[in-house]
Amino acid sequence: MPANLLTDGFIQIAIFVALTVLVALTTWWKVRRSRPSHDGSGKDVFLAGGGLSWLFVAGSITLTNLSTDQLVGMNGNQMLLLAWWEIAGFFGLLILAYVFIPLYYRYRCTTVTELLERRYGSTSIRTLISGLFLFGNVMIYLPASIYSGGLFMQSLFGGKVPILVFATLLAIIGAAYTMLGGLRAVAVMDTFSGIGVLGLALLIVVLALAAVDFDIVSGVPVERLSMIGGDDSPIPWHTLLTGMVFIQIFYWSTNQNITQKAMAAPSVEEARKGVLVAAIIRILIVPPIVVIPGVVAYKLFGDIGDAAYGRLVAEVLPGWLAGAFAAMVAAAVITTFSAVLNSTVALYSVDFHDKFIGNVDNHWRLAAMVSVILTTIAIFLVPVFENADSIINLLQQLNGLFSMPILSAFVVGLLFRNVGASAAIFGVLWGFIIYAIYTFDWNPDGIITLHYIHFMVFVLASSVIAALVFNRLALSRRAEYIGLTALRSETQTP
Repeated sequence: MPANLLTDGFIQIAIFVALTVLVALTTWWKVRRSRPSHDGSGKDVFLAGGGLSWLFVAGSITLTNLSTDQLVGMNGNQMLLLAWWEIAGFFGLLILAYVFIPLYYRYRCTTVTELLERRYGSTSIRTLISGLFLFGNVMIYLPASIYSGGLFMQSLFGGKVPILVFATLLAIIGAAYTMLGGLRAVAVMDTFSGIGVLGLALLIVVLALAAVDFDIVSGVPVERLSMIGGDDSPIPWHTLLTGMVFIQIFYWSTNQNITQKAMAAPSVEEARKGVLVAAIIRILIVPPIVVIPGVVAYKLFGDIGDAAYGRLVAEVLPGWLAGAFAAMVAAAVITTFSAVLNSTVALYSVDFHDKFIGNVDNHWRLAAMVSVILTTIAIFLVPVFENADSIINLLQQLNGLFSMPILSAFVVGLLFRNVGASAAIFGVLWGFIIYAIYTFDWNPDGIITLHYIHFMVFVLASSVIAALVFNRLALSRRAEYIGLTALRSETQTP
């Protein structure tokens, strides 16, 4: 191998290691200065003691969502159309800011499931929804985040090192943040690394466009440039009017992995400010960085799928800067993994361990033990995702198993009075089963032909109807529609 290539590789790796260590040390310094206690309470571990300022709320929400799932997965589709996921997210964040944040603070929630317990007056619905979140995090989100991170690192540094090796290293570091610093460390690292990730990602957009003389039109099929998706595209235009809306409400407003950051501010006003800043970043900065590099990669390399982003970065960035970007992306993967892991541990500790095993004297100790177990499971599941044609499309489809059924419980609980918890549970299970039938092709002769985003609306509506019908027929209770007045009431009559 030529000496200059060896030198470039050494410089790239050295910068990568140096920046990764710098982010870790800066995070440790900030957390050590800002943490008033290490009391082992759930609020200290999972809500950063209620001390996150708007800056860290915005940074944590942004980087929990923006990881290699988006950078690799969306660019891997190599079409502009995927930007709709991020554009629609802007409206989901507005709903979180003005509808759900006041509710979570009013009920002093640590987990989103506590809101359901208060609305239904029963722990059973809380236990079920928490279990679904746990299953989704362990089986989907945790392994997917480190798989996509491992894939990017393999694409950037060369294909000789297996994806599983990179994924394992990222998982171990991510688990260490959760175990040693809790949500406070995750939020701080998110914010510090987020500045670097967004800045370098925008630079890559500019350099990518420069590599094709700012011409991404010639030589690229029209369907990859259009923002109006056809019926056979990943996002048909009409799905923007149906399921896309409810997907965003679920993800940004009722998903523990995101809302936990908004619950960690000292007040509703501080939390809302952070969410609105995250919304501005979502609409102005994120869309171009998750689609333009993919289209440029198509023009340069052809249809190479999820390998597009890593290969483009290796092509357009000088070696030393590629190392810097790798460090920032690694930080994004680590914080996404840490954030989801912290949320998962919170759900287990607060919703299961406290209730069914015994009161937790020290949540730090329990979080450490559970984190080790969950990290090990996530690593073992990484090879499953290597067989996916598109990781982002796979994730969105699998999300439907949980998102619409869970959202139905929130819809019924907030918009209706006098609904029993068992009715809500019936609705959730109904939605889970019919979406599973659809997703895993159990429907005979392809009877269900709707696009999965459209089908999510059917799942949500039928789950709500199933809950109300069960409530009337099986429980002999008549639900009373109260609309948005539920958002101003303290509790629902069980």
